[in-house]
Amino acid sequence: MRGRITVSRQASAKALARSLAVGAVGGTLFHLTGLPLAWMLGPLIANLLVSSRGVHVAIPEPLRDVFLAVMGIVLGSQVTPQLAQRVLDWPVSAALLLLGVAASTAVAAAWYRRCGFDPVSAWFGASPGAMTAMILLGEKCGGDPQRIAVAQSLRIILVILFLPPLFWAYEGGGGSVGPPQSALEHGWMLLTIPLLLPLGRWLRIPSSALLAPLLMAALLSGFDIASLSLPEWGMNAMLWVLGCAIGSRFQGMTRKLFGRYLWQSGVATLLALLVLALFAELIHQLLGVGRDVALLALAPGGIGEMAILAVALNIDPVFVAFHHLLRMVTLMIFAPFWARWLLRRSAS
Repeated sequence: MRGRITVSRQASAKALARSLAVGAVGGTLFHLTGLPLAWMLGPLIANLLVSSRGVHVAIPEPLRDVFLAVMGIVLGSQVTPQLAQRVLDWPVSAALLLLGVAASTAVAAAWYRRCGFDPVSAWFGASPGAMTAMILLGEKCGGDPQRIAVAQSLRIILVILFLPPLFWAYEGGGGSVGPPQSALEHGWMLLTIPLLLPLGRWLRIPSSALLAPLLMAALLSGFDIASLSLPEWGMNAMLWVLGCAIGSRFQGMTRKLFGRYLWQSGVATLLALLVLALFAELIHQLLGVGRDVALLALAPGGIGEMAILAVALNIDPVFVAFHHLLRMVTLMIFAPFWARWLLRRSAS
C-alpha cells in the first residue's frame, strides 16, 4: 500500500514538473511576441497541446488553490473606497449586465440543445461564470458533468485567447501585467491563505479558493487598511501556474472528441460574445463608457482572468471588477433556484 502511494506521488510530481516546464517554454515564447498576459496564455496553450497528445501533465489541486487564493487577494485589493462611491453611479450598466447574462445564456443554451445536450447540461454549460458551482449543481440536477465542465472550461479558454490580442491591438500594444511594481507591498496578506482556504471550504463559499481571499482583501482594501501589490515577477509566476492548471484540464480526451467539443463551445462562445457586445454597446451609448471597458465588463470569461486582463491593459479595473463580481454573486444566488425548477420540471 505504501509502495503504491509512493509511486502515485512520484507520478504526480513528474506530471507537475512536466506541466511547469512546458508552461515555461510556452510563456517564454509568448513573452518574446510582446502579447499581453504572455505568462498565462503561453503556459495555457502549451499544456493544452501536450495534454491533448496524451502527455501526462497536471497541476495538483492544492497547489492550484494556493495560487487562486493569491489571485483572489490581488483582485480584492483592487476594491478601494473609490469603488464604493462609484457603485451607486452604475445601476443602468448593472441592469444591462444582468439582462445580457440572461440573454447570452439562453442563446448559448439553445445552441447546445441543437448539439444534443440535455436541457440541464445545456443551461449549466452555457452559464457564464461560477464554473465549479455550475458543474456541481448541473450534476445534482441530472446533467452530464463532463459536458458541463468541458463547455465551461473551453468558454473561459476561448475568451482568454480571443480578448487579450483584441484589446492589445485596440489599445495600441503593450504587454506588461498590471501597473509597474518593483517590490512586494503588504505581503503579509499572503500569510492568511492557509487560514482562508479551509475557512472558505467550511463556510461552503462557492469557488472558495478564489472568493474567500478576494472578500478578505476587498474588506481590507475597501477600508484603506491594506492592499497587496505584487512585483512583475510575482504576477508572472502566479499567471504561469494558473495557465498551466487551465491548459492541463483536458488530460486523456481524444483528439476527435476534443475537436467536437471545441467546435460546439466555439460557436456557443461566439454567440454569447455577440449578444453581450450588443449590451456593451448600449452601455457605451447610454453611459459614455468606452466600448472596450463595457465589453470586458460583460465578457463571459472567468472573473479572475477578466479582472487580471483589465489590470494588465489598464481598462478601468474598478468598473470591470464590480460588474464581474455582480455577475458572480447574482449567478450564485439564482442558480440554486433555477436548479430546483429544473429538478421539478424533470420530475413532472
